[in-house]
Amino acid sequence: MIRPGTLARPNRRLLLVLGLIEPIILVGAIYLGALGRFGALQAVGETDLQPLWPKALVFAVLGMLALVVSGLYNPRLRDGYLGVALRVVLGMAGAGALMMLAFYLVPALYLGRGVFAISLAFATAGLLLERTVWLRLQRQGNGHRRVLVLGAGRRAAHLLRFRRSTDFIGVRFLGFVPSPGDALHVPEGRCLDLEESLPGFCRQHHVDQLVVAVDDRRSALPMEALIECRVRGVEVVDLPTFIERELGILKLDAMDPSWLVFSPGFNRRVVHLMLKRGFDLVAASTLLLFASPVMLLAAAAIWLESGSPVLFRQTRVGQEGIPFELLKFRSMCLDAEADGVARWASRGDARTTRVGRVLRRYRIDELPQVLNVLAGRMSFVGPRPERPEFVGDLIRNIPYYAERHRVKPGLTGWAQIRYPYGASERDAFEKLQYDLYYAKNHNLLTDIGILLQTAEVVLWGKGVR
Repeated sequence: MIRPGTLARPNRRLLLVLGLIEPIILVGAIYLGALGRFGALQAVGETDLQPLWPKALVFAVLGMLALVVSGLYNPRLRDGYLGVALRVVLGMAGAGALMMLAFYLVPALYLGRGVFAISLAFATAGLLLERTVWLRLQRQGNGHRRVLVLGAGRRAAHLLRFRRSTDFIGVRFLGFVPSPGDALHVPEGRCLDLEESLPGFCRQHHVDQLVVAVDDRRSALPMEALIECRVRGVEVVDLPTFIERELGILKLDAMDPSWLVFSPGFNRRVVHLMLKRGFDLVAASTLLLFASPVMLLAAAAIWLESGSPVLFRQTRVGQEGIPFELLKFRSMCLDAEADGVARWASRGDARTTRVGRVLRRYRIDELPQVLNVLAGRMSFVGPRPERPEFVGDLIRNIPYYAERHRVKPGLTGWAQIRYPYGASERDAFEKLQYDLYYAKNHNLLTDIGILLQTAEVVLWGKGVR
């Protein structure tokens, strides 16, 4: 039998384990810092009246927030040992800054400079050691699910298009089992010629998941074998569901319209909509409050470089196709579209001003859109709104494109953190698959997760155009 190749990225279960271990490391670092500085916990307030654990708990919460923002909980992280070490150091530097702010706002949390410095050192060292072990386990394939693909035709070949080591989370592909009637689209070296029955192979090779990816499901599905696999504990899923779960995308050319109709999701419960709107109001108001100094500096820089107007107003297509006026800081020259022809923005766009390049790099040009969020025309998280000049052609040329308008457009979105900046109809098609995934699966927790990953994108300057 062939030795199947492995396509893997950090396992979600391993990330969950990290999420349990790392707070313990951060809490323990505070206690070790106190012991290392004074040799006794009482010297920093460990008494019945003023225990040390609340300070350690605050440090753990702020530390975990900093680690998430630094990208260490991004399941698509591809960094090696040095890259992860850099993120740990930057994350702990951010945690230190947040903790010092907490000392200022809540003096009762103060630890003392010596204790705090030693605690940071212990926390950084502990996290570096733990992450090194984690990377080694990840590369050895520990905990990966063993997946067998039923089918080797056109549909199954979709899985071969995701070649990067970070395209699948903790998945070890054992191979592809050709199905009668399917034209072979998978290389023969990846195909398996089973000498035993399908259930027997799954049992012998400890298969965890069976992906059904045959081209003709009506005549080629071995139902009895699939039922036996299922009742023996093997998870049986179809190809679109597998791709949706593993990649966070609705692969349009791998699914049938009926799958979209019968698959769960696209919930629009009133309670959910109220929670999302409440979150938008709180988040937008908070961002506006804290970002006001940055916005004033940005406005001044734009005015000094190229005069007024400082704000850029442009019509975009909103929820249910209703147009609205989007606000941004102007980052291009005044005559960017002097000929009246709408153009996609592109990387290294010559129309961008010097100040505009800085604003775009750190997404500062997007900050005025919090006013659109407060007005209810946008949400904090959702598909990015497009110009009506482009939307008409995109709806005609791309299936399901109009469905992205069933939810409010967002300041940031799932497509923005999962797909590079695009400036073409092909890019619009690729991003639509992420937008539809968001529209199908979004909730308050996913919105918070997207915002945290957006902070990582801003911090590392990704996707600049």
